[in-house]
Amino acid sequence: MQKITKKTYLQWYEDMQLWRKFEDKLAAVYIQQKVRGFLHLYNGQEAILAGALHAMDLTKDRMITAYRNHVQPIGMGADPRRVMAELYGKVTGTSMGLGGSMHIFSKEHRFYGGHGIVGGQIPLGAGMAFGDMYHKTGAVTICCFGDGAARQGSLHETFNLAMLWKLPVVFVCENNGYAMGTSVERTANHTEIWKLGLGYEMPCGPVDGMNPVTVAEAMDVAIERARSGGGPTFLEMKTYRYRGHSMSDAQHYRTKEEVETYRKIDPITQVKDLILDKKYATEKDLEEIDTRVKSLVAECEEFAENSAYPEKSLMYDIVYDQVDYPFIPHKL
Repeated sequence: MQKITKKTYLQWYEDMQLWRKFEDKLAAVYIQQKVRGFLHLYNGQEAILAGALHAMDLTKDRMITAYRNHVQPIGMGADPRRVMAELYGKVTGTSMGLGGSMHIFSKEHRFYGGHGIVGGQIPLGAGMAFGDMYHKTGAVTICCFGDGAARQGSLHETFNLAMLWKLPVVFVCENNGYAMGTSVERTANHTEIWKLGLGYEMPCGPVDGMNPVTVAEAMDVAIERARSGGGPTFLEMKTYRYRGHSMSDAQHYRTKEEVETYRKIDPITQVKDLILDKKYATEKDLEEIDTRVKSLVAECEEFAENSAYPEKSLMYDIVYDQVDYPFIPHKL
């Protein structure tokens, strides 16, 4: 893993601010009904992505995750303007407006989606890793899912095969405490999700998911194990989301005091405090970063607003290879 330096912290601060403000903007335009359907925001969990990206080789490693998936492709290199356009359902989006909020995708940047089926990405992540092992690409797949998905049967089937075949994959449970509105305590008779790996003799453990440093260190060990042929790792990133499960979530299952307690260890605040403490930058320097982030988010919004919606015929062109497919009406 590359050293964590002054440059790293400043990059983390700018990246996490962009992801936070990007999601805040989406929340605002969702209320205006410019983004439709479900909207699941990443606020509070940014340290996991920041730390993981630092440990990954972005020239070949892959990532796949669930439906809380707007900022990951941006971190992987996708144009944030196109990501926002996708959420608007515009033709300039990453999937020409046909995927939407829960299905952001960028093959070019090795981001293989948000997936709406809870836990659906877990076996897919193992399959991607199998492909890399078969073709000897040297790439590692980062497969992320939530604490709710950790209770799916497909996880156990996948863990078994991943260990049997020593697949180059890192399984990451982003445990934000709640599966929709159901607390971890109510989903099983144990709360240490990382221990699920023990039954398969898979290297596993808990990680402070609110600090990008601890995430980067744990991910580095796991990625290098996978890349060297040592097989998979299962990491439980203990994190927290500041917003509801989705925008329609009234959050009656938790208190405002609980949320405020976690805000005291906000990953962005932690990085900012360290930057100032070590004099890596001044308050004015950070304000300039904030201004740059605000400008980029505004540019993303403008791009999405001004982009066109896709033609209805595009849906048929994407789904059907046969031009005269009999179920296609002659006049759209």
